Amino acid sequence: MNKVSHPFQGVLLFVSALFLFACMDTTTKYLVTHYNVLLVIAIRYITHCILMIVLLAPSQGMKLLQTKHTGLVIVRGASLAIASLFMGLALQRMPVAETTAIVFLGPMLVVLSAGVFLGERIRLFGWVAAVIGFLGVLLIVHPDSGLDTTGTIYAFVVVGALVVYQLLSRVLVTTELTVAMLFYSAFIGSVAYGIFLPWSWYGPTPSLWDALLFLSMGMTGGIGHFLYTAAYRHSPASLLAPMNYLQLIWAGVLGWLVFNHVPDTLSIVGMCIIIMSGAIIAIKSRPIKS
Repeated sequence: MNKVSHPFQGVLLFVSALFLFACMDTTTKYLVTHYNVLLVIAIRYITHCILMIVLLAPSQGMKLLQTKHTGLVIVRGASLAIASLFMGLALQRMPVAETTAIVFLGPMLVVLSAGVFLGERIRLFGWVAAVIGFLGVLLIVHPDSGLDTTGTIYAFVVVGALVVYQLLSRVLVTTELTVAMLFYSAFIGSVAYGIFLPWSWYGPTPSLWDALLFLSMGMTGGIGHFLYTAAYRHSPASLLAPMNYLQLIWAGVLGWLVFNHVPDTLSIVGMCIIIMSGAIIAIKSRPIKS
């Protein structure tokens, strides 16, 4: 059993990872407004995959490929790839903060889905907090919000894909190596979207700045996932889980700085409700096997 000995270091790694994820989403939004979504997602995954091979293959070797439940690992990676595509499509039509807020329904639904699919008993407060969180989303997508309807639907598809991804992560974490799961996710995304490059590579020639932004997505995503995973080696999940919602704050700040977008009052209230509900579930939830 790993010894948790540096909680502050774990928190620092975790917060840094969340900031990198918000940077990746903000960069994605900028690029998908100028380039084909498939192209943007393909380059992100290919860069991520190459980064893992270059940095980890020399030390990890065949551990990158070793799995005990290969089928489930592939489904997990495919779920993340689907989530990434629809996140790009959603960000093409909606602001970063609102999109991120809707996607954060995922962790709440994972807690509830675990009762159905993993045999975990969920206490009443879990259901109440999830319902309140959904009401927060309704405040964000209220009729006068001006949000694109199709973009909102895409964001909900992201939620569904991430629920599958996170449920499988909970199942596989006891049998699979973390580095292998990370590699398969990067590899599956690279193959799934890389094969479309001949058809998605069109439009304006990227400037040097845009080319650097393309590469940065794979780096922020890859390093972010590495830091996110490493954080759990130093800090307990009970300490880190509520901090996931800092990403929503980062998303709001970056959306304001980069796109000069400030959510309306009802949307801000909805985001606060989602943060509160998700944090309550993360702090209070203690699933018990039936």
